[in-house]
Amino acid sequence: MNSKAISQDWIDTNLYPFKHNYMELPEGRMHYVDEGEGEVILFVHGTPTWSFLYRDFIKELSKTNRCIAIDHLGFGLSEAQESFSGTPQDHSKNLSQFIEKLDLTDITLVVHDFGGPIGLGAAINDPERVKNIVLFNSWMWETKNNESAQKIDKIINGWMGRTLYLNFNFSPKVLLKKGFADKKNLSKQVHKHYTNPFPNKESRMPLLYIAKALVGSSDWYQNLWLQMDKLEDKPWMILWGSKDEFITTEYLEKWKGRLPNAVVKEFPSGHFVQEEQTLQAIDEIQQFVK
Repeated sequence: MNSKAISQDWIDTNLYPFKHNYMELPEGRMHYVDEGEGEVILFVHGTPTWSFLYRDFIKELSKTNRCIAIDHLGFGLSEAQESFSGTPQDHSKNLSQFIEKLDLTDITLVVHDFGGPIGLGAAINDPERVKNIVLFNSWMWETKNNESAQKIDKIINGWMGRTLYLNFNFSPKVLLKKGFADKKNLSKQVHKHYTNPFPNKESRMPLLYIAKALVGSSDWYQNLWLQMDKLEDKPWMILWGSKDEFITTEYLEKWKGRLPNAVVKEFPSGHFVQEEQTLQAIDEIQQFVK
């Protein structure tokens, strides 16, 4: 197990007032939030976030639904075995095991960023368990021919990427901030909850692994895309930050082409709609699950 058994005294329990639950999986110890009763809403985060991203959604939606939010192994308060690959396909496998162990059905699946292919991969693995899908800025098709992904991949796989990620905690410190259209929407107190889960080099390895998978797992994403017929007839809602500089509206157009019946809402926010358009996004999900 890595040294992820981090102290939790930095967590502001006003912001994140939830009971901590853990599940032992072959690849590590998964932390998750499980609040409320009723039909399940399952929240799946990307990088470099964790279940904290959905804190306000859980507070509100748990009044009517059972809200479950996981931390991928090596992220948030979850611990990964040192041997864990950290690829999105293995994170997806963990999520499938988690869903099976809790025997979750009629799930409204909420995904974002890398959580898109991770969560949708688990849904494709067992589509009968999933009722609705809510998608924030994400993708699920090959990335190896995407120019900006290639550029990022080159940096990530060189000494510079490794140094930035492991020595300087670059992903939550710098890239996360860059994902906001209005930096005022990221307070110091909230930002701290994204940097603190990664206090040292060892704890930052999962961030590097998943960054390498942006292009490294390209074939797996494409394979999922080819199996979209298993999911495309379900009710979908797309909540999109139109000022996202990396997962741009070009990606949104591709989703719309594949899911012509999806409910689509665009927001004047960056990559993290959950942080910048919180109340509006909660409201949309509320209407959708009703």
